[in-house]
Amino acid sequence: MSERLKLFVFAIMAIGMFMALLDIQIVAASLPEITSGLAAGADQGSWIQTSYLIAEIVMIPLSGLLSQAFSTRWVFTASAAAFTVASVACGFANSLETAIFFRAVQGFVGGAMIPTVFATGYALFKGPKQALIPAILGMTSTLAPVIGPSLGGWITDLASWRWLFFINVVPGIAIPILVPLYGKIDEPDPDALRGVDWWAIPLMALFLGGLIYVLEEGPRYDWFNDPTNYQVAWASALSGVAFLYRSLTHPRPVVNLSIFKKRRFALGSVFLWVTGAGIFTAIYLIPQFLASIRHFRSLEIGKAVAVTGFAQFFATPIAARMSQKLDARAMLVFGFLLFASSTYVSVGITSEWGGPEFLWPQVLRGFSLMFCIVPATNMCLGSVPPEQLKAASGLSNLMRNLGGAVGIAVANTVLNDRYRLHFARLSEHLTHQVLDRYGFSRVMSLLNREAHTLAFADSFLLLGALFVGSLVLLPLSPPIPPTAVKTAEH
Repeated sequence: MSERLKLFVFAIMAIGMFMALLDIQIVAASLPEITSGLAAGADQGSWIQTSYLIAEIVMIPLSGLLSQAFSTRWVFTASAAAFTVASVACGFANSLETAIFFRAVQGFVGGAMIPTVFATGYALFKGPKQALIPAILGMTSTLAPVIGPSLGGWITDLASWRWLFFINVVPGIAIPILVPLYGKIDEPDPDALRGVDWWAIPLMALFLGGLIYVLEEGPRYDWFNDPTNYQVAWASALSGVAFLYRSLTHPRPVVNLSIFKKRRFALGSVFLWVTGAGIFTAIYLIPQFLASIRHFRSLEIGKAVAVTGFAQFFATPIAARMSQKLDARAMLVFGFLLFASSTYVSVGITSEWGGPEFLWPQVLRGFSLMFCIVPATNMCLGSVPPEQLKAASGLSNLMRNLGGAVGIAVANTVLNDRYRLHFARLSEHLTHQVLDRYGFSRVMSLLNREAHTLAFADSFLLLGALFVGSLVLLPLSPPIPPTAVKTAEH
């Protein structure tokens, strides 16, 4: 395969990955319109998003085995085709149950495309071009959730919420045509399925699906005080223990967890987990603040957060170039400390903050993310043998997504708990004279706004502490030579 053809195939697959990632968040700002259009209650609308996340996270670790058995070309083709069909079905859905079912199908097959692209990039390219892979895919994987809610809100305002799904049709038709024609990356190996521990699949599905359910619903329903959350958490924990036991003892595990014995991969996965928590939590917090405190519309929020994408775009070639010259550990220190500084700047947030005040924190965050993603991805995939690359890609992407799910759940819990604390403390300073002068409703509204703002500040502080604190693990990693040095050694 020529270099030009490799780049073409990789670009087509990266578009498919972007499509799958974009659909995670594109519905976020339009859930009220979707639930209204499907004659469903507002409290049920969250399942439009939750069903996608649960199905996606179950498929991600399975993608390695499927790609090995059926080849990357046909797994990606089938996933893209099924994703397109499910998108059309979501667009034509006339009930909430139908929409949730096909959103789950979208998430399941979309989860196969994401890690497959990472593995393909590392398999096709070496040297300077390989250094670009984590930078390009890192920008893609962070840009999609940044623009998703705003793009979704804009499309809903301009046309209809159904077009959130119909926009997938054109790329969804092109990809299943082009990938089979030009994407002969590897050969299928049906023997990979022989003797596989099939019982581990339902155990893994219950474990990961239950975990995501609890993380999504926990902050909303007071965690384990809710009977359903409590029962699902127990089912997830027990199935998780059984899945780990079978995966570590079975001769043909469905997911090869032995890769975590490699210290570089294990540490890289931890740093990807932290990076995922940072990416998705920050993407969640800033729009949430602008919507709830400043009452921005989705298009206004999109304009306010767009600068993050521009900063990432600018940082991508720099991070790729630096990965060829610097030890990945040095890049991680720079990236993590810069990300932490962006959150610490945001700790000074006030209820008057808008786009201009968030400008520099977001520039710092967008720029820093490339210096987090590139070295952490290279730690995970840069030294993995070719026969383990697909499984390693699935597991590393799983860790990043789990970090995001945990980060958002913790952020929601912090917002709720710290809001109550700050509201109580601010209320202690109230006097009858203040209430009489300004009116009860006005004073309560002001306290509510300021207590929420202080809770957002606490969340940013905790997120920054996570990035700084995780660097204590870095000395456990052996030296990681720059990609240019590794290429010369080969």
